[in-house]
Amino acid sequence: MATTATISWGERLKAYYYLCRFDKPIGTELVFWPTMWALWIAAKGMPSFAVIVPMILGVIFMRAAGCAINDFADRKVDGAVERTKNRPLATGIISAKEALMVFAILVLASACLLFFLPVETFYWSFGALILAFIYPFMKRYTHLPQVFLGAAFSWSIPMAYTAVGQTPDLTCWLLYFANLAWTVAYDTQYAITDRDDDLKIGVKSTAILFGQYDIEIISVLQIMSMVLMGWALHLENILLPFGLIALLMVMADFIYQWTKTKDRHPQLCFWAFRHNRWVGLMIFMGIFFAFL
Repeated sequence: MATTATISWGERLKAYYYLCRFDKPIGTELVFWPTMWALWIAAKGMPSFAVIVPMILGVIFMRAAGCAINDFADRKVDGAVERTKNRPLATGIISAKEALMVFAILVLASACLLFFLPVETFYWSFGALILAFIYPFMKRYTHLPQVFLGAAFSWSIPMAYTAVGQTPDLTCWLLYFANLAWTVAYDTQYAITDRDDDLKIGVKSTAILFGQYDIEIISVLQIMSMVLMGWALHLENILLPFGLIALLMVMADFIYQWTKTKDRHPQLCFWAFRHNRWVGLMIFMGIFFAFL
């Protein structure tokens, strides 16, 4: 294992880049699209760039911060998992203290963005910070860390409402729980790829909790997410025709994911997880065209 004293600054900066997962933008995309859903609906299709820009930067910074604190929490187990054994903390390229420093800097950068948004958004941001911090540790205590991740990934939805001067309403919370159900579904797909390693090291997940019914429960969660999404779009009078077209395309995609993952092959489950970026895009396009 490398020691931080022998690593050049160039190599360390590269390690920071990997720590924040800037080389793997899928996590950012999975937070970005629900944020855009909420912004467009809350602003009735006309969010200003003065709101869009800080919200997008906030998504990028807080997702990176979440990755840093996640690797800090998993620093003693990542080396035992094939997929994560080469992460910077697992290899010793950067220290746990440095990971905490990166987390703090990114949270501070996100907090600075709040100066450009209403004060209500500042108050709601504490929820995002708490969820981002506690999520990585939940896999030690509960089989539902994916639910905590869903809560964290969905928190940008009520924040988007407050950012455009709206109070989170029923539509907002329907979007929130639709996104939470979808997140638990795709993160369970992700967790299936690590299930064997997680069982060996004692890490908990919904993939372990659901057991032999994992794929079926993922499908139920996906259906739940689309029902809640359809309800939200109906309340805003944007379900027909574009919202419905988008949801039908998403359901077809979910069926395609099921055909690829029904045999629980780890690589195909990981493919399905990554494929969910298109789900978020399809829903956003339905919302976008509905407001034109």
